[in-house]
Formats: sequence, C-alpha cells, structure tokens
Amino acid sequence: MSSSATGALEVLGAAAAFGAMAVFARWAYADGVSPATLLFLRFLLAALVLVPWVVVARLAWPRGRALLALFLMGALGYAGMSACYFNALNHASAGTVALLLYLFPAIVLLLSAVLFKERLTGRRLLTLALALAGLAITVGTDLSARPLGLLLGVGSALIYALYILAGSRFAQGTHPLAASAVVIASAAACNGLQLLMGAGFQGPESWKGWGASLAMALLCTVVAITLFLKGLEKVGATRASLISTAEPVVTIVLAWILLGEHLSGLQLAGGGLILVAVALSSGEKSTTEGPVKAA
Repeated sequence: MSSSATGALEVLGAAAAFGAMAVFARWAYADGVSPATLLFLRFLLAALVLVPWVVVARLAWPRGRALLALFLMGALGYAGMSACYFNALNHASAGTVALLLYLFPAIVLLLSAVLFKERLTGRRLLTLALALAGLAITVGTDLSARPLGLLLGVGSALIYALYILAGSRFAQGTHPLAASAVVIASAAACNGLQLLMGAGFQGPESWKGWGASLAMALLCTVVAITLFLKGLEKVGATRASLISTAEPVVTIVLAWILLGEHLSGLQLAGGGLILVAVALSSGEKSTTEGPVKAA
C-alpha cells in the first residue's frame, strides 16, 4: 500500500475516533457523569498519556509567546469549545450537534476576512452560503432540539474557529504533539478548577461510565490526535481536511445504530450542505490552520 493511501486511512481512522466521542459522552451521562466531570476526566487522562510521551520522545516544549498562546487556547478555547459541545448533547441529538460543530470552517473564512483582511472570494462566499443554508435546514427540522442545545452547538463551532485562528497566528514552529500536550493539560487544569469551584466531582456510577470516559480520553483524544498527525504528514493539510469531513457522518451513523437517534431526510440534506461547505473551504489555500485537531 502506498504512503498516500496509508495516510488517508490514518486520517479516516482519526475521523472515526473523533466521531465516536458523542456516543461515549451519552453513555457516560447515562451512568451519572456530569458534563464538567466528563471533560475533566477526558483531558486529565489524555494529558497523563501525552505529557510523558513528549518527554520520552524528547520533543521541544513551546516557550515564550507560543507557550502562553497554547495555554490560553487550552484553558479558554479548547475547554470552552468542549464545554459547549458536551453540554449541547443534553439538549439536542448527537447528529445535530456534530453537524453544527462543522460550521467552523466557514466561520474561520468569515473571521479571517473581517479580522485579518483576507480576501473573501466568490468560492468563499459560496462556502458561507452553503454552510448557512445547511444550518438553517438542520436546525429548523430538528424538532427535538432545545434552543439552548442549538445555541451551544453553534457556540462550539465559533469557539473552535477562534481557537484555530489563534493557533495559526501564535503557535507556528511548535511540534504538533507538544502543542497538543500543552493544550490538553491546560484544559484539564481549567476543568479541574471549575469542579473545585462548582458542584464538585460527579463521577461514573459503574464500570460502564468509567469505560466510556476512558474511551473518550484514549480513543477519541490520544489515538485520534496521533492518527491525524501521522496521516497529515503523508497526505498534506488539504487532503487531511477533506477526509476529516467523514467525522460528523460517523457520529450520525453511530448515533443511529447505538443510540437509536433518527435524522430526517431534510436534516440529512442540511448536513450534506454543511459537508459540501467544509469540502470547499478545505480546498482553500489558507494560513488559518491550527496546531491541534480537536473536538
């Protein structure tokens, strides 16, 4: 098998791992885990694997402005995006939340034009139009979703877009795995502080909840990031981004099979428009790529 084909399979595996996260979250919630506790467990367990990995591999840790930027990206950006995403799962279907998160490429294009004066080409305008149309269809036909769930889903996309823009501007030259370790460790610290100041630790009630939490940390974070980075080296950023559009599709299929969720034809059509917008934006040559693939 060629290196390119191997890389494509690695990125596809990463998309599948990221896409399974919403299902594991639902299982953890059913076992009594609070969203704040689940986020803390995910980031803490992942950090306990990634930080020693960077040390053993003798990778250079970021310093100065890059270190500060990555810390803030984890404590505010990654933690905030994940909080919106996981809390949205309590108020809307896993498929809808996953599709709403994938508005972030279009948001990146728009914010790049507004904040950094990047030219908004006809292709980019088409991307925005498709994404907004897909959003309107998806939101308008999910009758089971509460407004708060939809708002949190869009919020996760907005925060993730800001996270990517920050990474592209302040974390250049940092090894992706070291950057991931800093971001995830700072996100764990932020969520741990929230637990201390809030309702406290509300962990799983059985092995099923612990298993779901562990799977999120290892499979949906450590393994997913590792596969993505390995595949990225072989296929390049554009192809990796295109292949990653399989992520919300995996979420929808797994939610249908394992959670019994149903998506109407109109919702599937709306999701399709969002994925087309993602594909168009992935084909753009842009500098707005972050150092860490997150969800």
